[in-house]
Amino acid sequence: MPNVHLTPQMQDYIDMQVRAGAYANASEVVRAGMRMLMEQDGAQEFFRLKADLEAALAQVEAGEVVEFDPEAFLNERRPKQA
Repeated sequence: MPNVHLTPQMQDYIDMQVRAGAYANASEVVRAGMRMLMEQDGAQEFFRLKADLEAALAQVEAGEVVEFDPEAFLNERRPKQA
């Protein structure tokens, strides 16, 4: 496991969690924090994707459909030559 530098406040919090019996050791506290971050990041991406899909579905249902031209799509994203 890599060494991780913690601020004194973080170390105090970890020690408090272990003393309270919430976790057996510091590694468990850090793993719990990492799981929470991973879940949060996944949830944020999920809700962004869900909102995008709902918006696209609303456009389709409203008849706002444009035929997709892959060549035009790629051309729009290519760097402009000066």
